[in-house]
Amino acid sequence: MSDYRILVTDPLADEGLAILEESGDVEALPDLSEDELVQAIVGADALVVRSGTQVTERVIRAADSLQIIARAGVGVDNIDIPAATACGILVVNCPAGNTVAAAEHTVALLLAVARNIPQAHAALKDGRWDRKRFMGRQVADKTLGIIGLGRIGLEVARRARGLQMQVLAYDPYLSAQRAEDVGAQICTLEELLQQADFVTIHSALTDETRGMIGAEQLALMKPQAIIINCARGGIISETALLDALNSGQLAGAALDVFEDGSRPNPDLVALDNVVVTPHLGASTSEAQVSVAVDAARQVVDVLSGRPAHWPVNMPALSEEITPGAGTRSARGHTS
Repeated sequence: MSDYRILVTDPLADEGLAILEESGDVEALPDLSEDELVQAIVGADALVVRSGTQVTERVIRAADSLQIIARAGVGVDNIDIPAATACGILVVNCPAGNTVAAAEHTVALLLAVARNIPQAHAALKDGRWDRKRFMGRQVADKTLGIIGLGRIGLEVARRARGLQMQVLAYDPYLSAQRAEDVGAQICTLEELLQQADFVTIHSALTDETRGMIGAEQLALMKPQAIIINCARGGIISETALLDALNSGQLAGAALDVFEDGSRPNPDLVALDNVVVTPHLGASTSEAQVSVAVDAARQVVDVLSGRPAHWPVNMPALSEEITPGAGTRSARGHTS
């Protein structure tokens, strides 16, 4: 299988690169512009990315032998899925690798914002001892509302129950029994927002969820409530959130993701009742190794003619590259 060319355009853990290098010729080209990626993709059989690379329709249509795009992580909003599907390219992700890391970061942010930890830390570093100013709130016996009870949401629910929190969950695709298995109670979005003391979001960013939490939804929340987003920027309207925090309609927020990617709203970041981190949800050494290995193994499987473990789409592949053929073939683009 050494004649396969595998392009890696974002940093990938060495363990993942080692698996790929045993199976093909690996070319690591980080920080490519769209124009550069359009050129580099020609002749590549597999593309491995994280969140930094934008795999646009133009990039996809420039590829002449690409069989698989592997996202070393969960979110695939940086990949044009419809274009890949139309061109017969399989897209896979790695939804299990960073589950624990994201759940732990959510709990860390919940506690940080509830106890004013970053603000107290900064004040003490600045030489100010001010205990009264940073009076916090217990989370025990409070209600946590989880929007999206998938892999990460379920792990957050388990940890919240360990903190003696009551857990409500909104997920139209999950059964009440599955929620009950982790001690959560299924309810409507409106009920969750009205009853929760803390709300955390764990939904994918789709056309359906973009802007799902806007001014109308924030107005339903308790004045002392706090909202947390470790999922994807764009699910919460930052304009509406800023207004709610400034008016006292909402007590606080903790954000790991932002509408404009790595450029968060400076007015939002500047608020004393907002805790922010630069998309650290999956940033543990253990998680990065796990997703790199998962992505690499799926690339090897697909190029060897075996099915992928976590396909995101189901493209109509030509006979020459249908999984099981195990042969390299040029892929014809559809118009």
